[in-house]
Amino acid sequence: MTISTGITRTGRLADRGRTMHVLLDDDQGRLRLQRLRPWHPMLARFLAARLDRELADGTSPEASASLAARAIRLTSMEFRRDLATSVQRILVAAGQPPPVPASQAVAAHPPRVPLRRARISQSAALLAELAAQLAEPGPVPVQGVAMVSRLLADGTGPLYRQACRDDLAAIIERATRALTV
Repeated sequence: MTISTGITRTGRLADRGRTMHVLLDDDQGRLRLQRLRPWHPMLARFLAARLDRELADGTSPEASASLAARAIRLTSMEFRRDLATSVQRILVAAGQPPPVPASQAVAAHPPRVPLRRARISQSAALLAELAAQLAEPGPVPVQGVAMVSRLLADGTGPLYRQACRDDLAAIIERATRALTV
């Protein structure tokens, strides 16, 4: 991911505050600087599932302003810590000891969805490693974070649904590799 953002302060009263700029692909394969409009992050949040799927499948975040806005949100430290906490909650709810002492947030808010405890137990070490990588400071590729976001949000996926035949360990390993590239 080569998303570059910049925050500038403007002098115009209507634009008072901060504006964010991103690099986007143009029609000729070049990058151009474009200002993110206030609706881009809102649209990205509304279309989060679709945009996460596209980013997880390898679509470049520079393809559109909505993808760029979603990539910025996904790779933020706050969002990554929230994902790591969610993974830890799933481990605790499945009866696995947390890899690090559980935070109050993990202990206070267990998941309220049915979990496939046996699958999670089999992949506990991989999930713990994934949570640790998400919580590490520094830049990460958006594709890996999008893969984790999809895994956690997919109610028909291998974390939650017994009938799902997807290999949970393989999905976690792919996401872990994508985070380290």
